Amino acid sequence: MQSEGLNKLYQYCDGHVPKKVLDKKNKEKSWEYGFNQEHDMVIISKTGQIGDVLEIKNLKIALPKSPKKIHSRGKIKSEQYWEPEEYPKELQKIKSIFQWHQAPHSFKNKWIDYIESNFEKREQGFWFKNNGENTYITGSHWMYVQWTKIDIGLPNYRDANRIFYYHWEACKADKRSYGQDYVKIRRSGFSYMASEETANIGTISKDARLGILSKTGADAKKMFTDKVVPIVNNYPFFFKPIQDGMDKPKTELAFRVPASKITKKNMFNEEQDEVEGLDTSIDWRNTGDNSYDGEKLLLLVHDESKKWEKPNNIKNNWRVTKTCLRLGRRIIGKCMMGSTVNAMSKGGAAGKKIYFDSNVLERNANGQTKSGLYSLFIAMEYNMEGFIDRFGMPVLHNPEKPILGIDGEWITQGAIDYWEAEAESLKDDPDALNEFYRQFPRTESHAFRDESKNTLFNLNHIYEQVDYNDSFAIKSLITTGNFHWKNGVRDTEVIFTPNNRGNFKLSWIPPKELMNNVIIRNNKFFPGNSHIGSFGGDSYDISGVVGGGGSKGSITGQTKSHMEDAPVNAFFCQYISRPPTAELFYEDVLMALHFYGMPILLENNKPRILYYLKDRGYRGFSINRPDKPRNKLSRAEKELGGIPSSVPVITAHAEGLEAYIEEHVGMNKDEDSIDYGTCGDMYFNDILMDWANYDINNRTKYDATVSSGFAIMANQGKVKKTSEKDKGIILNFAKYRNKGFVSEIIK
Repeated sequence: MQSEGLNKLYQYCDGHVPKKVLDKKNKEKSWEYGFNQEHDMVIISKTGQIGDVLEIKNLKIALPKSPKKIHSRGKIKSEQYWEPEEYPKELQKIKSIFQWHQAPHSFKNKWIDYIESNFEKREQGFWFKNNGENTYITGSHWMYVQWTKIDIGLPNYRDANRIFYYHWEACKADKRSYGQDYVKIRRSGFSYMASEETANIGTISKDARLGILSKTGADAKKMFTDKVVPIVNNYPFFFKPIQDGMDKPKTELAFRVPASKITKKNMFNEEQDEVEGLDTSIDWRNTGDNSYDGEKLLLLVHDESKKWEKPNNIKNNWRVTKTCLRLGRRIIGKCMMGSTVNAMSKGGAAGKKIYFDSNVLERNANGQTKSGLYSLFIAMEYNMEGFIDRFGMPVLHNPEKPILGIDGEWITQGAIDYWEAEAESLKDDPDALNEFYRQFPRTESHAFRDESKNTLFNLNHIYEQVDYNDSFAIKSLITTGNFHWKNGVRDTEVIFTPNNRGNFKLSWIPPKELMNNVIIRNNKFFPGNSHIGSFGGDSYDISGVVGGGGSKGSITGQTKSHMEDAPVNAFFCQYISRPPTAELFYEDVLMALHFYGMPILLENNKPRILYYLKDRGYRGFSINRPDKPRNKLSRAEKELGGIPSSVPVITAHAEGLEAYIEEHVGMNKDEDSIDYGTCGDMYFNDILMDWANYDINNRTKYDATVSSGFAIMANQGKVKKTSEKDKGIILNFAKYRNKGFVSEIIK
């Protein structure tokens, strides 16, 4: 049963595989574990049969087919929930495989089926009845809730962890993936789950190396000594190879000779003259950019990955450790990365970059994400301690009657209601509020909130808008896709095609009569919808830069006051990308201008795009600088249009953004306004967060802010010229100290 919240954990993909195909291959048991290209899904079933297909963070995952016989602790629905199977006392007396081989034949015959069934569950997973629902957990998840002793004994079953393990199993199964990047809430159990998986893989694999990193070397050591080693030591004998060295090692857990891999084949062999070792080890490393450089790893656990503080950098380390997980083009190891998020200046920025580079909808020609990982976010309401019922399901809202929790306590308050009350109590302390959001995020935007600080713009308005946008109702208003010329013929008609991997995000598409409204005079092209709105752009001239990267190209579309069938004073188009060549970016820009029939204001200190528009006959789409009359323009400005990044222009640009944010972003708290209590219609969170972090003295990396500010300037028309006497940036607009419910202007 799926709970309803702000962010659904998953959704069913009913009919994703045609029924005839599904039935035929299930009968043949021919579904193969791994990525299925034909149906664009990852199969985590190891039985040759599949059942439900779920979509988790845009990744389609095929589960095993439900068997006819499913374990249930009772016939009554309310008594059906997870309960670990008790370890037989007779077997508890056996401490090692050697003792097992020396046991009487009759004793071994008695327990062979029990032991073999445990191996099967470890490999294929386990089905059980949970409140009447047939519920599947992966083999790793089963090992966690059945055999992993943590600080409270065996861990509780949580439905959120079921989804976590589905996603992790898919990352392991998918040959294109280097692993998982999980953004979590505080005390979600990730460290123990990662420790369990380290122990699980380490005790079943041969000739392997497994490593642990954390935000500090001391943290990695603590995870190794306090979690991984005890978990291995507490495994039942049939899962536990004999260790080489101490029972409680501090630096390395080694399964060498005389260690033995316990298999279904050799565990019943009474003659064990020679024992072949696993030659597998688990260790940890001090935190550093080059940790594990040159090693070959089967599993790398990256705990607290978004808390690496200078001089260490998780982004630099991942570049190194990623190579430890591959041989040539073949991925031979996986990374399990998880963390809450620090402030951007304390490791959060590098972690954020990796997370958003792990979007499965954005892949390169090799089918891999930019980071190689697959991102996963599970919202606070699904995994908050104290709000999980005995079925492992979250209690989201205040219940009419108390509900028995998984910890034996009665739940009288819902997780969301609790969270909202806590956030309300912290509204006068933005630093504490942002820390609360990062520790217990309901959205990805909450998870990556930065510290409250002095900023040019009103952060309260910006974050109110971001929170408002993080709902399904708003997300459904954004369409992602690309533009292209009809039939590939340039300068004819532009068509927009939705595509989740596209570069454009649109909140408004013009009606047919306004679409491609381009005026042609003397074989030159002019915008027919300039009275409706304009674009602003931040371009670049060089296709490649030394070392890769470089500033992205950005254009932003905004409407102004008008009488047409279109939104008013609203941003409707976002493009932030860096195609392989600058010309591809220029063509993307030109197609957007043609489609909307609107002009653009661009910086003229990067003139290649201006020449591109002129050479293609689109000089009429390039707006002249609005802070000067035409007779005062230079020869180049008359020829190409555009505006320089001078001190007065930068100041006017910021003033325009400030005014827009005050008037159109966030909740309307003016009780005399007819829009009181409503929120603005600025739906692009990428731009909002760019505004939140904008540094006027270092504008290079704020492409979205530059382009959106130019769109505002273009729609304002003539801008009052400011003095250039002051060679510094002229900050003649309000600056905010974001304390209290309403930002305070610094005088």
